[in-house]
Amino acid sequence: MTSKPILITGSHRSGSTWVGKTIAHSPNIGYIHEPFNLLCRPGSCNTQFSRWFTHIPVEDKSNTYLAIRDTLNFKYGIGAELKACESFKDFLRMVRDARQTTGYRVAKVRPLMKDPIAIFSAEWLFNKFDMDIVVLIRHPAAFVSSLKIKDWTFPFEHLLQQDALMDTFLQPFASDIEEYSNIEHDILDQAILLWKLVHHVILQYQQNHPEWLYIRHEDISRDPVHSFQSIFKYLDLEFVPSVAEAVTNSTSASNPKETSSNIHFVKRNSALNIWNWQKRLSPSEIERIHSGVQDIAEAFYTSEDWQADTSHLAKHPV
Repeated sequence: MTSKPILITGSHRSGSTWVGKTIAHSPNIGYIHEPFNLLCRPGSCNTQFSRWFTHIPVEDKSNTYLAIRDTLNFKYGIGAELKACESFKDFLRMVRDARQTTGYRVAKVRPLMKDPIAIFSAEWLFNKFDMDIVVLIRHPAAFVSSLKIKDWTFPFEHLLQQDALMDTFLQPFASDIEEYSNIEHDILDQAILLWKLVHHVILQYQQNHPEWLYIRHEDISRDPVHSFQSIFKYLDLEFVPSVAEAVTNSTSASNPKETSSNIHFVKRNSALNIWNWQKRLSPSEIERIHSGVQDIAEAFYTSEDWQADTSHLAKHPV
């Protein structure tokens, strides 16, 4: 690679698309969208992940390294994509993606991989590609309410089928994951457990990798310009006027406070968006979430961050 890659990760619904696309307004950045996503096209990443939140152990010897290396080097797999094309629409998408990827490679821009689904493989990516890593953290109630309105359930058996993941990062939750794999729980309980799993791993990352940048979604939303300036400084990128304009446009008070039905829509009133969960959830649901995540959430959020009538978040840097 001609420059050091970047990984923007964290839990899904943590603002990774917003942060990734904002950074991608830099003329020196090439944006890569979720190669660990099971829906990723083979032209973009020519490996077939079969489980959500795939964990690749640091000592992995598979060909996954080669596929991710090609993705980070902006090598588009036209042959693999052609085989997967099933319609003229697929073909047009292939042409678009191949053209964009080739442009990135010719310009020798810095690869930015936005991928919350890669959170359990962040150490592998760091060790193999020396990536600069930004980990996003989001309030448990905001995360749960977001999954609730999207009606996104999770196949916990995908975690149970990964021995290396269960034997290391998720071992303390083995019995819960097995239960949720065998018995379908309601969406609130699923989201609570999923938040705990992801942020339990993030806590381990904080201990093992203090050199990574950890930042709360709420802190970016409260002070977007200053927060993105800090992110750009960490990534050794210049905070150019086009980026400053993108930050302003995506967080303006004139933007809607609720998310769009398009999950990749990044324009919203960031200050008001912080508290949407208070209207989406009932008091009993908020209390249920609070008690369910408290043992892990207290590392990231204070009791003031749970108060229904609070007009501001407590400053609690991670």
